[in-house]
Amino acid sequence: MDIDVDHYSILGLPTGEDGAKLTEKEISKAYKVKALELHPDKNRDDPKAHDKFQRLKSSYEILKDEKARKLFDDLLKVKLEQQCRHSERDAKKRKMVSDLEERERAAFAPDPAAREREKEESILKELKEQVARVRAMHANKGKTAASVPKTEMGGAGKESAKTGEELVDKKRILKVSWLKVGEGYTAERLRELFSKFGDVEDVVMKKKRGSALVVMASRDAAVAATGTVSGDLSNPLQVLPYLPATAAEVPTVQRPGEAERINLVGAGYKAFEDSVLEKLRKAAEQQKKQNLPASL
Repeated sequence: MDIDVDHYSILGLPTGEDGAKLTEKEISKAYKVKALELHPDKNRDDPKAHDKFQRLKSSYEILKDEKARKLFDDLLKVKLEQQCRHSERDAKKRKMVSDLEERERAAFAPDPAAREREKEESILKELKEQVARVRAMHANKGKTAASVPKTEMGGAGKESAKTGEELVDKKRILKVSWLKVGEGYTAERLRELFSKFGDVEDVVMKKKRGSALVVMASRDAAVAATGTVSGDLSNPLQVLPYLPATAAEVPTVQRPGEAERINLVGAGYKAFEDSVLEKLRKAAEQQKKQNLPASL
């Protein structure tokens, strides 16, 4: 007898405790049903039909015999108890392994306080990096702004309509200088003088005393003011374009009281500047002589 065969299952009956409660009549009825199903005459195409039918008859003979069935029920009971013990042992073993792994994890797990410190240090490190990035960004912006000459640009801050042009059209800027620093000009006074030739966009007093930049609203106004604004007779102004213009852009300009016309293009700039400087020097000497005591 094959101890691994469940005779109740062969007959299609419930096994274990439920099988032990079955009556002989229930077992016989189950055998007849299975015998009709597995009979070789009805399964001619199955080469194992004969073996299946013989195994069915063998199981039925065992279950039909009272002593044999009792022994088989005891065998099933022992197997079931073994399975339960194995299951319990496996469960205990799994629990022991799980507890051991948990203790190992707890033993090697970092201290909560240390973990919090590491987290804090990580946040502080990232914060420092972000602060450095923001400072570098602002520093780069400052360098970019510093690359544009503020004293020359005036602070007009208007972008040119054409891409690639500077923030202020330099052909609208005039360089203005005078000799008598102590009796110099203010930004308001310069704005008043130059506004006669057009709108004055900005006046920037340069760090070098006795000089300024005047930003006119248009190129035409800058051209009209160049060589025309003379200021006070006791402290005349020298007015030159910040950016030399071409001959087509700037015609010759005649100074008041001069018979000849001065060309402000190319070499004419230098001649005009030298002429104005000489006049400024002479005016200063004359003023100095007038201020000397009579005894001298």
